[in-house]
Amino acid sequence: MTASPGPDLAALPHIPCDAGGPVFREPWEAHAFALAVTLHGKGLFIWPEWAETLSAEIRSAQAAGDPDAGDTYYQHWLKALERLVVAKGVTDAAAIEAATAAWHAAAEATPHGEPIVLGRMD
Repeated sequence: MTASPGPDLAALPHIPCDAGGPVFREPWEAHAFALAVTLHGKGLFIWPEWAETLSAEIRSAQAAGDPDAGDTYYQHWLKALERLVVAKGVTDAAAIEAATAAWHAAAEATPHGEPIVLGRMD
């Protein structure tokens, strides 16, 4: 699956691309990519700020032992996105943790092949 590039992808470290643009191994990776591009488009952050936050997240993961084989790139992308939305006051770490826990619980309770449905989280 590929997407048409929006912001300057050359500013991003190690983004998996082919001739058509970014390449995603899983649907959630494309969703995380689109969310970052959308939040940038809405003015939450400028692209150089995003690139620096992502670079810092990748450096942190490498320092913690990530072998940087390419299969964890969008995990770093997601962590960088979480870091920015917390820093910008959009949400807080506790809300992200609660949503993550709710997602995992819903996924475990959902039969294979069925859509995962989250309950209200308020």
